[in-house]
Amino acid sequence: MSEPSTPAAGESVPARSDFIRNIVREDLASGKHTHINTRFPPEPNGYLHLGHSKSICLNFGIAAEFGGHCNLRFDDTNPEKEDVEYVEAIKEDVRWLGFEWHELRHASDYFEVLYLAAEQLIREGKAFVCDLSAEEVRQYRGTLTEPGRESPFRGRSVEENLDLFRRMRAGEFPDGACTLRAKIDMASGNINLRDPALYRIKHLPHQNTGKAWCIYPMYDYAHALSDAIEGITHSLCTLEFEDHRPLYDWVVDNVRLHERPELLKPLTDRGLPNEAARPRQIEFSRLNINYTVMSKRKLLALVNEKLVAGWDDPRMPTLQGIRRRGVPPEALHLFAERVGISKQNSVIDFSVFEGCIRDVLDAKAERRMAVVEPLKVTITNLAEGHRETLRFANHPKDAAKGEREVPFSRTLWIEREDFMETPVKGFHRLVPGGEVRLRGAGILKCEEVVKNGAAVVELRCTLDPESRPGREGANRKVKGTIHWVCAEAGVPAEIRLYDRLFSVENPDEDSEGKTYRDHLNPDSIRVVQGFVEPAAAALGNEATVQFERLGYFTADRHDHRPERPVFNRTVTLRDSWAGKPA
Repeated sequence: MSEPSTPAAGESVPARSDFIRNIVREDLASGKHTHINTRFPPEPNGYLHLGHSKSICLNFGIAAEFGGHCNLRFDDTNPEKEDVEYVEAIKEDVRWLGFEWHELRHASDYFEVLYLAAEQLIREGKAFVCDLSAEEVRQYRGTLTEPGRESPFRGRSVEENLDLFRRMRAGEFPDGACTLRAKIDMASGNINLRDPALYRIKHLPHQNTGKAWCIYPMYDYAHALSDAIEGITHSLCTLEFEDHRPLYDWVVDNVRLHERPELLKPLTDRGLPNEAARPRQIEFSRLNINYTVMSKRKLLALVNEKLVAGWDDPRMPTLQGIRRRGVPPEALHLFAERVGISKQNSVIDFSVFEGCIRDVLDAKAERRMAVVEPLKVTITNLAEGHRETLRFANHPKDAAKGEREVPFSRTLWIEREDFMETPVKGFHRLVPGGEVRLRGAGILKCEEVVKNGAAVVELRCTLDPESRPGREGANRKVKGTIHWVCAEAGVPAEIRLYDRLFSVENPDEDSEGKTYRDHLNPDSIRVVQGFVEPAAAALGNEATVQFERLGYFTADRHDHRPERPVFNRTVTLRDSWAGKPA
């Protein structure tokens, strides 16, 4: 297992500041902690999405910044919804983002410890076995303005509760027959403290423990004690858990694992390290972005109803989908940094995320030429069979990326939208009788338009020989420059033009009987057959380039082959949604 990454020798990293990092600095300065431990604790019941990237960057980032450790822990307490498929995908996503965990843990690693701790709570009169049904528990719980009522089973003796709890574990009762509940306060203004459930019965195999258990701890109980077992100093979670913090603290303070090494004996016997301590829960605002949904339930529905092509559909906000679309992990780091950490919930505009992608790719992506909607051009003053090789820089701002050879011939493909037979005002590309600069090759003049009915099928043009590279007329000014692909050497390619999955800012908003399904963007994907230069076709899977004048594109992670290129549009060069009606 790897240690958290640290800056290279001599590398200067500016100190970041937010309320969580300030708390960590104060705790270190006061001596409260000498070592910082964090964790990223997903439940393996679905694929990670864009919202999780903020938590991943925060937990792993703080551990690295302060020389501490960050564990990856699967909070796997609900076997009904969890699957090893999700476990493996989550591990892959965390590594793709550039992080390595200190320890790989599971809440299920601690099931025996959690069970012994529950028995200890029963012995101290702080937990009881309740026979109320789920519906009856809801009726007894009360409301935000009315206190709850105590369960008629709350007064059971310690001996009876221990016997019943052990029989629950032995599998004597069916699902839902009873639960283990904490004895806290049914009149509490915080409903989470009204005798919450600690254990429930589920006769289901578990993806990590098999059939060893038929009772499973509730999330609030297991999560708090898992943090304590691992010696987590700062338990970072999103704001929806703020009301759960009193229960988190109650569990930690009443079990007192850091004072009871005998409860940790099952871990010691198995050779599992434990650093029992009292963790502190701190909440921060979750990442909310418009034009998307990030509910696992809704994302699962999109997949199951085949409204998308799967969890890694490039339109999905899952990290698998984002990766397949071609978003670099550095863009997610930059996005997390720009969004920042606060206690105030807000909605971030999708364009901020797209801007981060552009900023990263502008610096790192090499340039290539491609034509998405091809129109044939024949250069009539070049000889039949004319072939030559031009040299282009791979990046206009980074000479270290070198140059590439680009074939050029008498016949070319240009973008259909770069020609207009009847030009509108301000159109500075190719028109009948007009000139335009052909990127890196010279000045092209349209001499003849060949049509099939109303459709333009070919342009017959001439190339000014004095405007060729290295000639005196190469700097002659014309208003427009267009790109091209050699028709003889260009490689046919499938180009997938992806856009935002939803057409409205808040697809979750249920108005006029509509749901997020009704707001799917019909233009979120358009597949076209275009042409790319040979140096683009030769790229490896997941390589990202800028197709000049078109946007940033990525060779598909699964489908791309040099002989059959497939490119996904990662992001356009400019925000195409600015000014659209909400």
